[in-house]
Order: sequence, then structure tokens, then C-alpha cells
Amino acid sequence: MTDHASESRWQAFWNRGGWWKALGVAVVYLALYLGTGWVVDTLGRDVIDFDDLFGDALSVFLAVGLPVVVGSAVLLAFSWSLGWIPKPLFTRQPVRGSWWMWVAPAIVLIPVLLRLFGTDYSRYTGGVIAVTFLVGIFVGISEELLTRGLAVNLLRKHGYNEWAVAVLSSLIFALLHSSNLLSGQPILTVLATMGYTFVFGIMMYLTLRVTGNLIWPILLHAITDPTAFLATGGIDVAATAAQSPLLAFVTPATLLMTVFALIALIFIRGRATADVPGLETAPRV
Repeated sequence: MTDHASESRWQAFWNRGGWWKALGVAVVYLALYLGTGWVVDTLGRDVIDFDDLFGDALSVFLAVGLPVVVGSAVLLAFSWSLGWIPKPLFTRQPVRGSWWMWVAPAIVLIPVLLRLFGTDYSRYTGGVIAVTFLVGIFVGISEELLTRGLAVNLLRKHGYNEWAVAVLSSLIFALLHSSNLLSGQPILTVLATMGYTFVFGIMMYLTLRVTGNLIWPILLHAITDPTAFLATGGIDVAATAAQSPLLAFVTPATLLMTVFALIALIFIRGRATADVPGLETAPRV
């Protein structure tokens, strides 16, 4: 158990958990992400190719990578201030996953592999490819640390059952992507992206449960986004160039993922409590 007498007021506040705290952290992160992106775009407008972000490595790093690098650093620092690194964020999960949850990471890997082997890499320079995969690492760290790390733990610490933890943390993840409206994307495209990210969030939650450690959703997420970027040539957009036959199977694989995630919601069980190793809860208020 945590020695609550040694907690600072700051730590005690966050150790009580709550859905509104999880949402609040996400809102602050989103503001930081958007603010960093605005500053980078403004200061780097002469060197960033906004018409073709994946046309050169510097554009990828500045416009796509730098906001998530900053976000990752801030989230890690925040987690450290709570005393949540390594425990409970990067240690064994307090609620054991069921065997059937292994299907989740397996299905997520299908579109990743299709894109990995179906993308025409001749469209890009070696620098763009390398930087895109490097950026993917920080996307994985920032988004998984926020939603499957901090949000999941804040929800668990307030006593929510695992079904609610899965749904609420995935909703927070989906809501983050509503910010695409600010970039001028059509509302139907944004809604479709939010639907996909909710499903992807459920799959990452299941991966967290069954693997037992946050590092695995981070790594899986870290290879999902860059393969999607390179396959389509953009962020949250559909491919417009001629595609490899392998990429034609990405949509059916995504539909399979959606069906599995929605069915999985029926079977998610469990609750992290104060007597479960790896999670110490504080009294609810």
C-alpha cells in the first residue's frame, strides 16, 4: 500500500482519481499539442511544406513530430510528479486480462502489416521514412501514456469497473481527434475518425490488459500511425494514389477490428481495488 502520510497534496489530489480529472488532463494536453503546433507552424512557415508534409524530413519532424515530442515530455514529467513512474504506469497491470483479449493486438497488426508491405516507399526519401517512424514512437508514448496510462489509472483509482474504464478512456481518446475540425476537415470525416479512434482505443485497452504492461500498447500504436501516414501520404486522410493490392485489404481488416471491439465490450469484466497488487486507491470524494 502507498504511505498516504508521505503524499504531497498534489499527489493526494490525483490519487483520488475521477473521470473529470482524466478528461481535464486530456484537455490540457490537447491545448498544449495544438498550441505547440501553432507556434511551430508560425515560426517554421518558411521551411515547412504545408502542401506536402511528407515531401521532406524537416517538414515531418517540425509539423508532425515536434508537438508530440513536447507532449510526451510534459506527460512523462507530469506522471513523474505524481510518483506514478514506474508504478503503477509501467508495472504489471492490477487486473489480469483474459485469453481472448490476445485477439485484439493480433487484429491490430493485420492492417499494420498490410500497410508495411503494401506501401510504395519509392514516393519518399529515406529521411522521410526514418523520421516518420521516429515520430511514431512519440505518438505512441504521448497518446498511450495519456489515455491507457493516466486516464485508465485515474478511472481505476476512483473505483470504476473495467467496462467503464475501457469505454471512458476510449471516448477521451476519440474526443482528442475532434480537434481535426480546426484544420478544416469535413465534419463527416472527423466523425469517422473519432469512431475509428474509439474502436482503436478499445483494442489498445485490451492490449494493455492482456499484455500486462503499458509499453506494449505504446509500441503497437507506435507502428500503427507511421505505416498509415506513409500508406496514404497524409494524416487522417484516405489514399488517393494508385494502391498496392495489399492495401485493398486494409478496409476489411479495419471493419473486422470494429466488429471485434464492439463485441468485446460485452465481455469486459473486472475491477481494480485497493487490495489488488499494483494499484493503491485513495478514498473517493
